Amino acid sequence: MGSLNEWELSRRFLSWQKQCGLEQLPSADTMGLVATKLWCDDIRVIVKTVYRKLKRNKALKSGFHGNLFFLVIDGHECCSSYLRSCEECLEREITTANGTKTQYYHRYAMAMLISADGICIPLDIEMQKRGEDEVACAVRLLERLCHMYPRAFDVVMADGLYARAPFFIKAVSLNKAVIAVLKDERRDLMKEARRRCEGMPSESFTRSNGTTVQVWDLENCRDWTQLDMPVRVVRTRETTTVRRQNTGLVEESTSEWLWVTTISKKYLSTEQFVDAAHHRWDIENKGFNELRTYWHLDHMYKHDGNAIVAFTLMTMLSYTLFHTFLYLNIKAIARRGKTKKHFQRLIMASFYVHLEKER
Repeated sequence: MGSLNEWELSRRFLSWQKQCGLEQLPSADTMGLVATKLWCDDIRVIVKTVYRKLKRNKALKSGFHGNLFFLVIDGHECCSSYLRSCEECLEREITTANGTKTQYYHRYAMAMLISADGICIPLDIEMQKRGEDEVACAVRLLERLCHMYPRAFDVVMADGLYARAPFFIKAVSLNKAVIAVLKDERRDLMKEARRRCEGMPSESFTRSNGTTVQVWDLENCRDWTQLDMPVRVVRTRETTTVRRQNTGLVEESTSEWLWVTTISKKYLSTEQFVDAAHHRWDIENKGFNELRTYWHLDHMYKHDGNAIVAFTLMTMLSYTLFHTFLYLNIKAIARRGKTKKHFQRLIMASFYVHLEKER
């Protein structure tokens, strides 16, 4: 449901009250008030229980290569406003046509477990506090995840913002490997990697999606002075054939990527590394985009820091249960040619028909 007010309109179904054992279901205001006082760690325990059942029943396959499981961490801004604020809101100055205004917003880091069978499980979030950046928030999230899910993942993948020594040091101290995009051209590590690639022969292969990849794989790079350990740098030049929609012409599109990682070729070969590193964007495509479009992730049910965490965790839990049902209970032949939205409408339609019959 898109809002608590929509929930309140559903109170007219008497069967809901009977199933809950209540004379009257709570109102939208009561739901919001309860969310501000919920102990969010209890919801995290429920999310962990679902994960453990999936793992015990062998519903989660190993990562994309070998026995490695991959966790993706990224930041997300869930709301912003010039008028409404709370004690936990972050602030920034925005220059507009009418002058400088103070904008209030909330931002958090989310961790999603990437599985080979298409089921991506969002595990947890951590709210960003005032005076800190996204990486410091992600470090706290990583510490809690390693405590709650010590064996759930082996490799942490992140965007170029996380290619910092504190994040790498913390992950290595927790016995986790790290893969991060390398973006900043001013970094000595990137300059040294480009220089070494000039006199080094490259490898070539074709990915499953038809993309031709030319890759340079450099191990034992020690040009990251803030990090007291050797790292591995992988550089690719990828060529993909695309058809332009406006002209219908087929063209070749070339892109270049660089990654820095602590995992060696012994555990992840060059071709396997490139395939796994591109799945970092699963948290955008299968995570934030889908959750925001179809699961109302960015809707402000209650403007309160604890309520935001509570509603987001419950949304993540519902997302996991729906995709588990879709991929494990419905056969592939029945899913062919149908979207997730189709099955969501079927579930809601049968649900309301059942309620109307009980009335």
